[in-house]
Amino acid sequence: MNETITFETMPKAMAYLITKVEALEKVLMEKSEAPAAPMDRWLNIDELKAYLPDHPAKATIYGWVSRREIPYHKGGKNYVSFNPTLINGYQTVNAEVEAS
Repeated sequence: MNETITFETMPKAMAYLITKVEALEKVLMEKSEAPAAPMDRWLNIDELKAYLPDHPAKATIYGWVSRREIPYHKGGKNYVSFNPTLINGYQTVNAEVEAS
């Protein structure tokens, strides 16, 4: 709509703008409803235990941490968190090493 807006064409211009805004709202809602990647946040030890396919015991995971066998982040004296993306990369590399 590239014409000059007059008092007579105002309703037509408003209808045009409203349809454009509704289209933009629809696009934004679709983007915001898209599920966030599950790998965006850090997991605590219980979440990691549920995330791993073999569901290891907490003691096993703490053993891996103490031997530095898996990537982790220590957020305090007793709080350890894990990034699933790093864990997946570690599992892939570890599986390749064990296969060769």
